[in-house]
Amino acid sequence: MRPIKIPEKVIKYFKSNLSKEEMCKQASAAYKAIHRKEPIVISVVMPAYNESNNIVPALTSLCENKTNYNVEIIVVNNNSSDDTEALINACGVTCVNEKKQGITVARNAGLQQASGTVVLNADADTIYPSNWISEMAEPLLKDNRIALTYGTFGTVPIGTTGRLVYFFYEHLAELTRSYNSFVKDQAVNVYGFNSGFRRAQGLQVDGFNHPEGTNEDGWLAVKLRNAGFGKLHRIGTNAMAWTTDRRIQMDGGLLAGLKKRLKRLFNLS
Repeated sequence: MRPIKIPEKVIKYFKSNLSKEEMCKQASAAYKAIHRKEPIVISVVMPAYNESNNIVPALTSLCENKTNYNVEIIVVNNNSSDDTEALINACGVTCVNEKKQGITVARNAGLQQASGTVVLNADADTIYPSNWISEMAEPLLKDNRIALTYGTFGTVPIGTTGRLVYFFYEHLAELTRSYNSFVKDQAVNVYGFNSGFRRAQGLQVDGFNHPEGTNEDGWLAVKLRNAGFGKLHRIGTNAMAWTTDRRIQMDGGLLAGLKKRLKRLFNLS
């Protein structure tokens, strides 16, 4: 069941009274509880480009996850010109500097650096619930018939669109995802900020590299499935991530974003 309101446990990260420095210390302290002795079981990989305004709450939410698995968090700093790199280091997680620009290159750099059995994909403008790491990784650790997990997410408004509008928009989006699954391809529903796979299998299918005109996240899902590694498995709303609407704003707002989604859904020019 999708909530109409953004949960308080999510709001606390977006509207914290702590300074960036204070929140970085909080993240660093929490990270020690999940980043324990080797071997690393789960690697959370996050690309970042000029994410000064977003990355600290996102990393803090990940560092404060509750899990019995040994976890590493890797952020690929992709030529940021702001203080993103300094903030990553202040949070105590691993920072990898990738000079070649691009999301595919950044994700591949993180995949190469990762040492966990499972790689979880995260983004710097998203808040993750405290059970997200375990919920996303456990199907991959316990069921060899699953090649990739992908999660459910809600929208946090940063523009003028209210949360209630997004509540209804998300239900419409669910209908399009169902359509994609039954008529097109379930892989279309896979997003890079909320998915996971086994590292060894990801490397076997050439990582996030993809043909022109496709996306790196969905194409990886196709490659893993077609290689015979298993099915795609969706995680329910019990581990819902919350991402900002900045991409919708970049598309020109909710109406323009809705038109773009419908055109893509029905292959309209």
